[in-house]
Amino acid sequence: MSKLNVDQKTIMLLFSDKKSDFLIPDYQRPYAWEESQCQTLWDDIFAFAFPDNNCDKFDSNEEYFLGSIVTFENENNKKEVIDGQQRLTTLMLLLRAFYAKFGNMQDENSKSTRERIAQCLWKTNEFGQANLNVLKIDSEVATDNDKDEFLEILKSGIVNKDQKSNYAKNYRFFQEKIDTFLSEYPSYFAYLPARILGNCILLPIDAESQDTALRIFSTLNDRGLPLSDADIFKAQFYKHYSTKNKKDSFIEQWKELEDITSRIFKPINGTPMDELFTRYMYFVRSKQGIKSSTTEALRKFYEKGKYAILKQDETLPNLKILVDFWHDVYNQNPERFSSNVLRKLFILNYAPNGMWTYFLSVYFLHNKNENEQLEENELDDFLKKIIAFVWGFSFVNPGVNALRTPVYAEMINIVTNNIVTFDEHKFVETTLKTAINNFEFKNGRPITRSMLTWWEFIDNNQSIPTLSTNFDIEHIFARKRQENDKTLTNTKSLESLGNKALLEDKINIRASDYRFIDKVKYYKGFTNDKGQQKAGTIITELVSLATTNVDFTEQDIINRTEEITNQFIDFLKQNNLIKQN
Repeated sequence: MSKLNVDQKTIMLLFSDKKSDFLIPDYQRPYAWEESQCQTLWDDIFAFAFPDNNCDKFDSNEEYFLGSIVTFENENNKKEVIDGQQRLTTLMLLLRAFYAKFGNMQDENSKSTRERIAQCLWKTNEFGQANLNVLKIDSEVATDNDKDEFLEILKSGIVNKDQKSNYAKNYRFFQEKIDTFLSEYPSYFAYLPARILGNCILLPIDAESQDTALRIFSTLNDRGLPLSDADIFKAQFYKHYSTKNKKDSFIEQWKELEDITSRIFKPINGTPMDELFTRYMYFVRSKQGIKSSTTEALRKFYEKGKYAILKQDETLPNLKILVDFWHDVYNQNPERFSSNVLRKLFILNYAPNGMWTYFLSVYFLHNKNENEQLEENELDDFLKKIIAFVWGFSFVNPGVNALRTPVYAEMINIVTNNIVTFDEHKFVETTLKTAINNFEFKNGRPITRSMLTWWEFIDNNQSIPTLSTNFDIEHIFARKRQENDKTLTNTKSLESLGNKALLEDKINIRASDYRFIDKVKYYKGFTNDKGQQKAGTIITELVSLATTNVDFTEQDIINRTEEITNQFIDFLKQNNLIKQN
């Protein structure tokens, strides 16, 4: 069981403790507090220290809780800050502003308070005297270009007007607040910092290791973002490239990766950078020959051998190559991909699960040429096989966990230059057809949208929209129509695949409850009473139905369901995924 040391302390007791040698580590995010947060902090502390703006109403037994600070003692005996960095930094700036203001005050209360503040900001000797050259806090944040400015402010107490960092802005803010306070309440002045030091409480949580501290942070923190796995990886990269005198180049490359991933990845869990590392992890796993369907946690995978993977020369360049590839996928780059490939990639974006992204990442990294390109025909065949298998597998083995076994094995086939066949997991035609026929295609089920997307967009005559186009699932025979007319003999036909299609959300809202004869104009487009042209759908099948059909009946639903199912089975046969009798 992990050991924790938890004991609430006043700011004075915590900051002046000789063992409180704080380090904001390289993997932390840059200081982000702005004036609004500092204003809130100032207002809260002031209201606590001077109830009703009255110095004498303060109860010296009262305490004001400022939050927790989670640390662990690293190998250099410094308290590495996992949680509380923003709060800790801001309090240091506030205390430094008070210290500077006390500089010319000679009354005993002011001199005593100034000495106490000094013990919080600088290291002290055995007599409690502060060494003004050695701060109690240091920052190594890899992507914070202003950290040196922070440390210089603490040392000198001076900021220039041209300094624009959050450190400088917030320090100036506190200086202005202190000046105003001194002019309005001169006789109270020494009491405010004294009450901050002696009655404002922090909860320091000292963990025995970095992992324990990170787990605590993830559990306690409900305001900011906990440190991601990628933040930890960044620290390892930073250390590695620092030894090669390439840290500046690394920081620039890391920022570029963060920028691109934030624009293209929208993961359900973790950060966009975590998602990039996950996709790369599957390539490394495959190269290592790992078939196990149990996937390690991301950090556990990379920390093997003291993060040996991250120290390999090809890792950072490969991450950049991989993110550029996915940038072109999500931006449907026609200079990189043919229209045939873009069509398959569009369909895959509506896959019933995200396993295809890992599969394709492995395929790309292994098969890319010296120009980071893939052979078009081979890629097109690979994408067709992915679609066919993943879609089919979702009917007979729903859930992403079951998909891991066949896909992980084929990932290894890719990196060992073997053909992806899924030979051990081919489908029995009658079994698959029965599963599809018995499936309830409810709108909330991912495979419903996946099948409709495949059906509409596998047609080469269907134009491909941008990925930002929003589609709803349209009931061609409207549910409201059945409620009113009750003409369907089998009400299950309403939710069958043959009664559904993709339709742009704005058109779907207008057409959703109408009879088919009334839906036609929304499918085809029309001119309204004001002479405005309203565009129809880009879905060619719906336009065709609107042009050729006077109604859409129960028999039409049955026929269309059978047509979609049969063509899907044929698609699997074309990709050699149906067992031969």
